[in-house]
Amino acid sequence: MGVCRGEAPGTVTAAPPGEVSMARRIRVAVVHGPGPAHRDGVGDYVERLVGALGGAGVDAVGVPVGTPDARSPRQWLPATLAAARRVRRLRPDVVHVQFAPSAYRFSGLPGLLPPLLPAGTPLVTTLHEYGWWATPGWVPDAVWWPLERTRLWDRETGRLVPASALVVVTNAAHARQVHGRLGTPAVEVPLAPNVVDHGGGARARARVRRELGVRPGDPLLAFFGFVHPVKGVRHLVEALPALRTGRPGLRLLVVGGFTSQALPEAEARAFRAELEALAARHGVADTVTFTGHLPASRVSELLHAADAGVLPFPAGVTTKSGALLTMLAHGLPVAVTVPDEPDPALPLGEAVAVIRARRDAAAVARAVGALLDDPDLRRRMGGAARRLAARHSWPEVATAHRALYETLTGPRPDLPRRLRTLCESLSGPRGDLSRRLRSSYADPRRDLPGRDG
Repeated sequence: MGVCRGEAPGTVTAAPPGEVSMARRIRVAVVHGPGPAHRDGVGDYVERLVGALGGAGVDAVGVPVGTPDARSPRQWLPATLAAARRVRRLRPDVVHVQFAPSAYRFSGLPGLLPPLLPAGTPLVTTLHEYGWWATPGWVPDAVWWPLERTRLWDRETGRLVPASALVVVTNAAHARQVHGRLGTPAVEVPLAPNVVDHGGGARARARVRRELGVRPGDPLLAFFGFVHPVKGVRHLVEALPALRTGRPGLRLLVVGGFTSQALPEAEARAFRAELEALAARHGVADTVTFTGHLPASRVSELLHAADAGVLPFPAGVTTKSGALLTMLAHGLPVAVTVPDEPDPALPLGEAVAVIRARRDAAAVARAVGALLDDPDLRRRMGGAARRLAARHSWPEVATAHRALYETLTGPRPDLPRRLRTLCESLSGPRGDLSRRLRSSYADPRRDLPGRDG
């Protein structure tokens, strides 16, 4: 899918054309929200990205805005100022802000960071969420549009996107939204799995199924990810009575924590109690196991033990889901709901089975039942799942980031020419993820809403 869209936001720096050089280490300050990895999807992403960047010749240092226990809105201004001071002390080559409203507990104050950062240091912003929020929310669109089209202010990110030399997104839909609002190009770097395959395969599968008391031949389903009301777990639990018909030994593992940045502890406890009560009402309390947050190695074992995954998100599932990529990386056939705009990177019916209706327990039961009844289909989908997941790896993500940072450090040619050279170099042996970094700067009309051809 297209990656860079729109007009160039200015000039950036050059690296030698043709290849991404690892000879020079680049220093990057990665600014992010305060949520720990086990309670925040963006925090988990940052932890994995910073770790992977070291292997790509990037010395990355995480700079949190605030502390995990921050609750008062009054804390965000001093937290933003403190993060900016730390960045200035680090004297990085690039500042890279990871943005999602939930990561900063829906405070708009981190959007004031750009003028507080070191003068002349390039800013990159990655948008993990975009297109649905504004601060303050009561301001009408008619006020936002002129501010955004002149790149003075963005309703969601404040000065972050307007002041960024490069904007990174994880999916093409966000790229279109950014361009539509601000005329700003966006570079798409897809996600990688939240949990990589820790190995063990058949041995782990047999051992874990014995530990769980799952008899040979009995089906084991798995849901993975933060267990939130927006994930459709209610519909999955409601589908279990139908799925157990003819499969009395069927079990479901709900693998993941409830508490997160988006779901505070009290609400998380209440939601878990609600799901447990729902399972009891439907007579499937003994069928469902809620594991809570687990170490990555244990998650990997449980996914190897499962026969099929289920992600019945009410909004639909795309490759923006690290949970989906994790299941695919373990060769697990997964039944998913489909969003209003299907993800072209996710081959429906090939790498995943389709749940034909959202918020519909009967549809979940039909799709999952078809998977369970067809071992050959599960094997084919499992192979396709692994092939798709192989295009999304943390070394690839790190290499793509290194390439982007090189556009911002060194001598300064014009950005469209530099990114065209970069994308041509990345279209070579670096794999499918890098090929997705081909630039559309050569034709800014490509893939934009309302354009033909």
